[in-house]
Amino acid sequence: MKKEKDENLIAQNKKARHDYFIKDTYEAGIALTGTEIKSVRARRINLRDGYVQIINGSAFLENVHISEYKQGNRYNHEPLRSRRLLLHKKEINRLAKAQAERGIAIIPLKVYLKHGFAKVLIGVGQGKKEYDKRQTIKERDQKREIHRRYGI
Repeated sequence: MKKEKDENLIAQNKKARHDYFIKDTYEAGIALTGTEIKSVRARRINLRDGYVQIINGSAFLENVHISEYKQGNRYNHEPLRSRRLLLHKKEINRLAKAQAERGIAIIPLKVYLKHGFAKVLIGVGQGKKEYDKRQTIKERDQKREIHRRYGI
């Protein structure tokens, strides 16, 4: 099962786990146009500066760059437009409560294909301080050293 998901992985936001403690994750569908889904399948998407915003009871994916489709001509989409996320109402309400808290951000972690549909894994994250980031790097280096020495 894990292998199948890795094959369908389109984009990943590695910086998100470095900058935030991820408390909770949600899987959401993305409402895309025809040229957008073709660009996503061609892996022409960038999640680095993206975030999720709740507006009037709807979740929107903001600041995620999906490049224009090369064969799209006049039907092409705007690369940085906001895209609606398809979530249940209860999930949107939980995200809205989380968004109201200070220091909490809702960020996209990965985009992947599931049964032919583009899905995004969004995470509710609390921002790390600089010393938290250093601690994470230290722990990772220690684990790497243990694996190197003892083969565990």
